[in-house]
Amino acid sequence: MTDHTVKKNPASIPHSIWHADDLRRAEKEAADSLGVTLYELMQRAGEAAFNVARTAYPDASHYLILCGHGNNGGDGYVVARLAVAAGLRVTLLALESDKPLPEEAGMAREAWLNAGGIIHAPDIVWPEDVDVIVDGLLGTGLMRAPRDDVAALITHANAHPAPVVALDIPSGLMAQTGATPGVSIEAAHTVTFIALKPGLLTGKARDVVGTLHHNALGLENWLAGQDTHITRFYASLLAQWLPPRRPTSHKGDHGRLLIIGGDHGTAGAIRMTGEAALRSGAGLVRVLTRSENIPPIITARPELMVHELAPQAIEEGLEWADVVVIGPGLGQQEWGKQALQKAENFRKPMLWDADALNLLAINPDTRHNRILTPHPGEAARLLNCSVAEIESDRLLSAQRLVKRYGGVVVLKGAGTVIASDDAMGIVDAGNAGMASGGMGDVLSGIIGALLGQKLPLYDAACAGCVAHGAAADRLAARYGTRGMLATDLFCTLRRVVNPDVIDVEND
Repeated sequence: MTDHTVKKNPASIPHSIWHADDLRRAEKEAADSLGVTLYELMQRAGEAAFNVARTAYPDASHYLILCGHGNNGGDGYVVARLAVAAGLRVTLLALESDKPLPEEAGMAREAWLNAGGIIHAPDIVWPEDVDVIVDGLLGTGLMRAPRDDVAALITHANAHPAPVVALDIPSGLMAQTGATPGVSIEAAHTVTFIALKPGLLTGKARDVVGTLHHNALGLENWLAGQDTHITRFYASLLAQWLPPRRPTSHKGDHGRLLIIGGDHGTAGAIRMTGEAALRSGAGLVRVLTRSENIPPIITARPELMVHELAPQAIEEGLEWADVVVIGPGLGQQEWGKQALQKAENFRKPMLWDADALNLLAINPDTRHNRILTPHPGEAARLLNCSVAEIESDRLLSAQRLVKRYGGVVVLKGAGTVIASDDAMGIVDAGNAGMASGGMGDVLSGIIGALLGQKLPLYDAACAGCVAHGAAADRLAARYGTRGMLATDLFCTLRRVVNPDVIDVEND
């Protein structure tokens, strides 16, 4: 069973992510270039998975192995043979089909039988003393919900007390999108082979992948020479975006940020955005909001410059600012609409969030100096589709948003996707504690501050999302995920945006 948190050692997981279809085509090319057969790669995959299982569960003595009718099942046959050779008991169940197995999987099956292995029908009664279940049912080619007989095995495995080790990808999880069109294995460990697939990091991945392991099967050098166009972003990369400051720098060097929003009842949203910007290193932050919001915001955070949102104040603010963030608490009434109309032609970097996105959906336009930060509901409104459509392919949805609206798009969620017209990445940071009010307001402030510190739009979006998630991960490591507040991030955010500082004690 899984604790619904994808864990990994960032140094052991690749920086690059492959489109699943490209990887399937490239596997043979890579093997041929190195003089390795596909069957040899299957042997290596089975060995890598067996080593993970043995390390994770050293006391396990009985493996139940579920084999499908493809190369994923072939990997399962290899694991079974290695387990028996190590003196373990193995019960292997295999799906039946009228079609012959792929050549390599057929070879692995014959090797299992030649070693004295037995293949059981998938509908047998499972032994009671199983310690580990190995999932080799479905691989990366899944295009639809698992058929009934496979779904029954997946459901049985999920209900069983033994932990599941998934081969390459949990059965039922789509390798390209992270969607689960039907039931999916809930793995405790997933051992993925050759390269990362997007579906392991976004969509429903965090619910089903468990601890993620990677093994390139000896193809590292070949993979390093390929351009995959998708990048995994994680906390250790913050130093490349956020170098130490010059000792002689002053506040003007670090950006003048104008934040617009906070209609009646939403002073908290704009205050969190402003404080997040300060904690992320913005030099000066000016907030334009409702007059009644001014006293509580200044009282809570006197370093913010807070003014009433009025036509002259907007004009002066836009003239003063290096960067504009608009949307947190903006509302969709006339007050917010007029503010957006005043600010929308700002020529310098902008970030639009929350109600600025909802108003944009009503009056669409295309701009290339802007970052949009929609959650799936806002993205659905921007593309005039359902949330289910957005979540069915988050990478494609982000690309569609860029094509329609320009600039950079941050499609928020578990495995946030960041896209521009020539780059794409998935954020491998953050946790379920961030599913609470105000987190998006904090993210807007972080990214706005990094824009003011002269990071390009795409880099600011990537670094901001990673810093946001890393700050939350530090909190979760100490206190857990339940009960995390957006403002709790301020104490750890300051630490993660200073990656050059060596920890001398816990935060």
